Amino acid sequence: MRAGDTIFALSSGRPPAAVAVVRSSGPHAFAACEAIAGQLPALRTAKLVTLRAPAGGDLIDEALVLRFAAPASATGEDVVEYQCHGGRAVVDALLAALASLPGMRVAEPGEFTRRALANGRIDLTEAEGLADLIEAETESQRRAALLLAGGGLRAQVETWRQRAVDLSARAEAAIDYVGDEDETRADGTALAEAARHLAQELGQWLARPRAEPLKDGVRVVVAGPPNAGKSSLVNALANSERAIVTDIAGTTRDAIEVPLSIEGVPILLVDTAGLRESEDVVEAIGVGRAEAELRRADLVLWLGEPDAAPGHPHLIPIHAKADLGAPSAAAGPLPVSAVTGQGLGELAQWIIAAARGVLPAEGELALNRRQAAEIETARDALAGVVPDPVLAAEALRTARTAFDRLSGRAGVEDMLDALFGRFCLGK
Repeated sequence: MRAGDTIFALSSGRPPAAVAVVRSSGPHAFAACEAIAGQLPALRTAKLVTLRAPAGGDLIDEALVLRFAAPASATGEDVVEYQCHGGRAVVDALLAALASLPGMRVAEPGEFTRRALANGRIDLTEAEGLADLIEAETESQRRAALLLAGGGLRAQVETWRQRAVDLSARAEAAIDYVGDEDETRADGTALAEAARHLAQELGQWLARPRAEPLKDGVRVVVAGPPNAGKSSLVNALANSERAIVTDIAGTTRDAIEVPLSIEGVPILLVDTAGLRESEDVVEAIGVGRAEAELRRADLVLWLGEPDAAPGHPHLIPIHAKADLGAPSAAAGPLPVSAVTGQGLGELAQWIIAAARGVLPAEGELALNRRQAAEIETARDALAGVVPDPVLAAEALRTARTAFDRLSGRAGVEDMLDALFGRFCLGK
C-alpha cells in the first residue's frame, strides 16, 4: 500500500449487470469527482449527475454519486462512490477516466479494507471477519462472519487489554513505591490474583469450539473395510457421482473430499480407502491415508463391525447396504441403503446433531488459529504473574503485546499481505 495515492476500483460484481458501483478513496477523490461529474454532491447525499471524460468531455453515463468526507467514511479517507449502469463499456470508460487523472491508480486486492485498518476504522479481527464474510457459503458461516466483522471480538479484546493495562499500572506503581514490606507483599498478592482471574477467563474462551470447522466444514470421514459401501454412501449423501463405485475391493485408493451444506451446516465429507492389511503398495498407501484421515476427523461414519471401530469421540456406527437384508446383531444401529435411500434422511439428521457439537454455538464468537494463539500467549503470561512487581510488570507487558497483535495494533505486518490478498480489488 502506497500512502498518499488515491485508489479506485469496481466494487460490485463483474459486468454486465444492472448497476455497477465504482469507488475511490484518498486525497484526490473529490477533485476527481469534480473533473468527471462537474460538481460535488452534498455529503452523504446521492445525486444524479452526468459523467464525462476529463479529456474531450465525451459522455460516459448518467450515474448516482455519493461523497463521504474523512474521517467519517469506510476507509477513514475522502471517498466517492459512482453508481452507474453495469455494462462493460460503461464501467471500462469510467475506470479509464479515473486512471487518466493525476494521483489516481487502481486499488490492490483488499486495499480499501487495509486503509480502513490503518486509519483505525476497523481492527484486524474485523478485517478477518470481512474476509470470512466474503467467502461464506453457508448460513452458519455468514452469521459467524457477521459477528466478527461487526466488532464483537474487537470489543472483548479491548476490555481484556484495558484490564491488563490497569494491572500493569499497579505493578509499575509498586516498583516505584517504597513502603511497608507487608503492605507491598499484600498489594503484589492481590495483583497476581487479579491476573490469574483474567487468565482463567481467557482459558474459558480458548476452550470454546474453534472457527476452523465452521469455515472449512465439519470433517466427516466415512471409514470401514473394503466393499462396505463407503463410496456409495458418499455419492448418495452428495447426490452426485463423486466417488468411483465397483465390486472390486480396494477401488478407493485416495481420500476424496466432497463439500456439502446440510441445513446450513458446512460439511466436508471424506471418502477413504478400505481399512485392511494389503501387500499392494498403492493400496497400502491409501490405507495409511485413510488412517491419517481418521485422526483428523471431527466425526466418523463407521461402516464396519462395531468391535473394529476406531476409538473416536464422535463416531456413528452404520449398517450399510440395508437393502440386502436385515442387520446382524453386531451391526450398527442405523440401517442405511444408498440404493433405496433408506435411512439417508435420518443419517443426515444424525450428522447435523453431531456436527453442532463441534461447531460454535449460534451467536457465539469463535476464535481462529491466529487469534487463539495470541490469546494463549496472553493467558500464559497472566497465569505466570507473581507478587514480585518487577516480574509481574514484565509478564503483563507480554500479555499487552499479545492483545496488541490480536487487534492489529502492532507486530502483524508479516501476515497482512496474506490476509488482504483474499479480498477482491474493490473491497
